[in-house]
Amino acid sequence: MNKIEEYIKRIGEIDQNLMRKAQERLDNLTKPQGSLGRLEEFAGRLVTITENLMPELDKKVIFTFVGDHGVADEGVSAFPKEVTGQMVFNFLRGGAGINVLARHAGAEVVVVDIGVDHHFQNIPGLLDKKVVMGTKNIRKGPAMTRKEALRCIDIGIDLGREYAKKGYKLFGTGDMGIGNTTPSSAIATVLTGRPVSEVTGRGTGIDDEALKNKIMVINDAISLNKPNPSDPLDVLAKVGGAEIGGIAGLVIGAAAKRIPVVIDGFISTAGALIAYCLEPKTRDYMFAAHKSQEIGHKAMLDKMGLRPILDLDLRLGEGTGAALAILIIEGGLKIYRDMATFEKAGVSNKST
Repeated sequence: MNKIEEYIKRIGEIDQNLMRKAQERLDNLTKPQGSLGRLEEFAGRLVTITENLMPELDKKVIFTFVGDHGVADEGVSAFPKEVTGQMVFNFLRGGAGINVLARHAGAEVVVVDIGVDHHFQNIPGLLDKKVVMGTKNIRKGPAMTRKEALRCIDIGIDLGREYAKKGYKLFGTGDMGIGNTTPSSAIATVLTGRPVSEVTGRGTGIDDEALKNKIMVINDAISLNKPNPSDPLDVLAKVGGAEIGGIAGLVIGAAAKRIPVVIDGFISTAGALIAYCLEPKTRDYMFAAHKSQEIGHKAMLDKMGLRPILDLDLRLGEGTGAALAILIIEGGLKIYRDMATFEKAGVSNKST
């Protein structure tokens, strides 16, 4: 039994009795029942995920997985490939969008080199988990071998296990990799059954001609590689990316350890979808942070039955949407934990 199978077997069902107990407390807080809407939902879900009637989110971490993509050579991005490595240095200096918003949310940022086409030589603060020096060009062949794809997922699982052991209570996912909306769109097409044109957007801001080319590249890649929609590992290996595999593994590892995981945008959701197709129970441990501007994002969320928390026209990635959503999720938990009950406050409840 490989690591993926082992950890999938550890993923438990959600206990609906705990949800009912959480709802009883929510209904006895000094407010009309249900008046705080989805904040109440978030609190109840945290109770069921953690199996703790008074959960805490005192240690939070966002993992930004970074990898390069050979398909960037096909002109699918507005930025050159070397930006991936340059952004790693920006993350480590604390100057990127994710650093700013994670600080605001009280979350740490862990930068994971899982597939950057650059030798960083033991830079302090960077987790060296490199599997590939960038994926291959999917228009010309598979992105990775199946063994490499498995290794990417294993790394994510290991990080989930390691940080759960360190006492972290909430994970967020993030990504960086020039060209990575292209494999994400390919994954969306294969696993949702939607046409490439309906799940492919402008990524970093490409023009109309580049978008047409991007759609053609993805169609060519799927036609050439023939990824099997009933085998998520085959899809990941043939048209995916290293950071997407790492995110899939983190979701599996989080679910196995009963850690809630906040999924960022389009690329993170492609990783989450791989995890979901490997084991649908992972869905119960995920929070969808936001609805991305990328047109294929909704199709993947719909496939998993996830409703996004925010809709702010975001399309940066890195984990920025996850950081913002963490603030909202934590707000729901604070209501649940800290708001007075009718009895404690000496306030009359509604007439029965």
